[in-house]
Amino acid sequence: MWQVNEVMWGNGGASGRIEGGTPSMANAMLLRMLDEIDYGVLVMDERGRIQHSNHLARHELASARMLVSRGSGLLGSLPEHTVQIQQGLDLALKGQRKLVLLEDGDHELSLAFIPLSHPLESESPTVLVLMQRQSTCDNLAVRMFARSKGLSPSEEAVMIGLCRGLGVPEIAREHGVAESTVRSQVKSLREKTGCCSIRKLMQRVNSLPPVVPALRIITPITHNSADFAHI
Repeated sequence: MWQVNEVMWGNGGASGRIEGGTPSMANAMLLRMLDEIDYGVLVMDERGRIQHSNHLARHELASARMLVSRGSGLLGSLPEHTVQIQQGLDLALKGQRKLVLLEDGDHELSLAFIPLSHPLESESPTVLVLMQRQSTCDNLAVRMFARSKGLSPSEEAVMIGLCRGLGVPEIAREHGVAESTVRSQVKSLREKTGCCSIRKLMQRVNSLPPVVPALRIITPITHNSADFAHI
């Protein structure tokens, strides 16, 4: 199995050396790995240009709900968001970590700006922008967990409802069944998963690995889609 010995971001992507393979093979492997993680990931250079974006990040940029890309730069959908993003980038380029919270009505998006190199260590410092995790309900690992515990389709549906924050009455109305039926399924959920309470079950579900359910079809980012594409 290949082992990565050195990994370095720069010049538009990841480069590294692996045993039993070539740098290009390492690049392809690392980029594919980033696409399978249920977090949007961007890598930016010292000029604020996007050097790499994984699949979910490109999906977020294409949706233009909270973030947009202009000329390889990262902007917010609102002027105040752009200011917050620039502040986070500036601090990260100075070697500091910064959490930025973007809010617009019912929409919200948190971004962590993380320096990948100290400004004194490199002439071209890079910054990792890590977006918040997708909804727990969209995590493929939740359904994988249900299968591993032998949950029935109805029990799995109840668990997904609980992940969405629904209570027993809401789940019952959504599925057109009696509340007593949902309570019986909740009891079965606890027994099959070995969790003494729904709170414990939700803690266990939220700790599952973040797995993308499927690569989405993304509307191309017209100005520089070729720069970002690596599928």
